[in-house]
Order: sequence, then C-alpha cells, then structure tokens
Amino acid sequence: MNHDSSRDAPPTIADVARLAGVSRAVASRALSNEPRPVSSEKRERVIAAAASLGYKPNLLAQSLTTKTVNLVAVVVNHIHDLSDLDLFDRLIEQVQMVGKQVILIRIGSVARVEEFLRNGVAYHVDAALVFSDFADAPTVRRMFRSDHVIMLNGLHDEFSPVIIPDEHAGIAEAVADAASKGVRRTVLVTGRASSPVEQARIRSYQDAFSRYGIILIRRIQGDYSYESGHAAATELTGVDLFDAVFCTSDAMAMGILDVRRADFPDGRPSRFRLYGFDNLSLTDFDAYPISSIGYDKALYVRHIVDSVANPDNFTPGQLPVTVPTRFVPRLTG
Repeated sequence: MNHDSSRDAPPTIADVARLAGVSRAVASRALSNEPRPVSSEKRERVIAAAASLGYKPNLLAQSLTTKTVNLVAVVVNHIHDLSDLDLFDRLIEQVQMVGKQVILIRIGSVARVEEFLRNGVAYHVDAALVFSDFADAPTVRRMFRSDHVIMLNGLHDEFSPVIIPDEHAGIAEAVADAASKGVRRTVLVTGRASSPVEQARIRSYQDAFSRYGIILIRRIQGDYSYESGHAAATELTGVDLFDAVFCTSDAMAMGILDVRRADFPDGRPSRFRLYGFDNLSLTDFDAYPISSIGYDKALYVRHIVDSVANPDNFTPGQLPVTVPTRFVPRLTG
C-alpha cells in the first residue's frame, strides 16, 4: 500500500508563500520579528496562511541565515532591590518591542563569573546588557564570545558601549536642599562598598557634604535592600545628634522609615530628615513619601535599546552615554 508521506510533513515557508500568493522572501520577511519592508496587506495574508497551515518558523534556521538569534542577555548580581523591578519591567518590554527576547543571568559573585568561564557556560545572544559589577567588560565578552556587550556599571573599557546615570548632579541638589533646611550633621547609609558605582556615589555625597558644610558623623553599611535599611534604623539609636540620614537606595530609606515612623508624623520629619536614592515608583504613594534622587528611566532604557538595535553606531573609545539625575523633593526631606 502506498503511503503519501508528504501529508505527514510539517508545512514549510514555501507552502505558506504559495497559499498567501507571495514569494518565499516576502513570506519570510512577513513572519520575521525584525522590522522589514512588507506591506500590511501582504503581511496579513502571510500570517493568515501560516495560521491556516499550522506553520511554525524554524528559529535555528533563521539564526543561521540572519546571524542573529533575537536573544539579549541581561546580566545582574541579583534581583532583591525594588529599583530592579522598576527598571527591568520597562527594559524587557522595550527589548521585546524591537523583536528580541531576554534571558536573565544572575551572577551573584566574582566566583560565579569564573565558574561560567571555566565550564564554558555561554549563550549565543545578539547582545549582553551588563548591570552586574562582578563582571568586567573583557570577561563578559569572553563569556558570550561576542563584542556586542553593553556596560551599565563601572567596569567598562573602551571597546564596549557604556550607558550610565550621571549621579553627581542629583546628589548635589539633594544635599543643597538639606543644607538650606539647617542640616549640619548627617548619617550616610551605603550599599556594597566593593561596587565601583557605589564608591563613586559615596564620593559624590562626601564632596557635597564638604561643599555645604555638613559633617558626616557616621557611615552605616547596608546592601541596598529594605532589610538592611530596617537593620540600620536600629543602629541610629546609638548615634550622636544628627539632622539627616541619606541612603544610597530608596529601599534602605523605606526600611528606616518603617522603624522610625514615630519620627515622621504624617510623613514629615520631626527628629531628622530622610533622603533616598532611585526615585522608586513607590515613593509617589502616601506610605513612602521619601525625598529621593532619580533619573528618567524611559530615556535610560531608550539609550540601551538603541544600542542593542544599532550595534554598528558604536566606535571604540566613544565616550559613555550619560543620563542626568535630579533631586525629587517629598515630605521626608
């Protein structure tokens, strides 16, 4: 008995093109995630034909043809800070809008970076976005065997594009606000001291305190998290008289505020002023009216996605793209 094996074969792009009445090239472009010159009428016909036939694109074959896999790696230390949620939801949405998907890689420590390299754990991606400050630019290029590595931390070099917030101006504005309200003695609650970004942030605070005649009487070590701010609040009871507490993350400031609610009736300071950093969306609500320092996240993400979509626009040695920060006053300040 003869068996027509063609009936069991999965539909091909040629079948889709034939049913839609277009060429194979047009059908392929119409089903691609990348923006391609296909009229909306032809695209609709191709999509309808593909749905009718049950056609599924062969992503591996597409990647061999286009030299892309439409994947972007986002490399982080970890995600436990509320500022991560504010940023990454927006970032993932915009990356998807240019036809790519995100894989999240949690480093966690310098040792994990070395482990990835030793074991040959690497992904074929079109770009890597590096937020982790455990991983420097040359190491990440080796991890992914790719030159398209976009550095969003302090461990960059001249061979990768760099996009970073310019934090100095926003910090100076916040400290100037405190000085104008009579703050003369302050406490600074910081994140991980080994982070180059945090080191630069601390220097900016110290410079601003010195400029405005504010004495830094103590630094308390945190890790950017709400829990570390909550713990820092208990240490404040043993600190000599102070007029303000500056935190290098809003999450730590939120932890302090929750412990010291009695010092902020109706959100206003009665004992000391409180300043955060990140301008989290939560600080716009009544529960956490924390004066903060932030930047335009939409602009920041736009710069990142533009670098992903247009890698040829970068030339080695190009200056970092910076996004300015600003002070956002609220009740606790």
